[in-house]
Amino acid sequence: QLQLVESGGGSVQPGGSLRLSCVASGGFGVDSYRMAWFRQAPGREREGVACISRGGGTNHVDSVKGRFMISRDIAKNTIYLQMNNLKPEDTATYSCAAGPNWDRGVLGCTSQWPTVPYDHWGRGTQVNVSS
Repeated sequence: QLQLVESGGGSVQPGGSLRLSCVASGGFGVDSYRMAWFRQAPGREREGVACISRGGGTNHVDSVKGRFMISRDIAKNTIYLQMNNLKPEDTATYSCAAGPNWDRGVLGCTSQWPTVPYDHWGRGTQVNVSS
């Protein structure tokens, strides 16, 4: 059973940076799945933030493009979310997720990637952005 453990959250001022990590264990490597970061703020629905496919293709939600970047280290079985120029509206619990690279007609990180089910989830790490 694949297990995902996130780390790297914390409290920062607006304009600051954080790098989140998600270590995978107990299953196949991170390059065997569609991997993604989601976030959820209190009172709001969960939102897909960034995705990386088996082949390494990436996609980011418009609100974070140019500020956040998803990446992976296959040797470390880890995916990352580099977050720069953080804003108060980025405050949320960030979770990583893994699922099949092809599911319900959605391949990799094409536009519908946030809508397909993900089989494996981490518990999340909290990010707070405030002055």
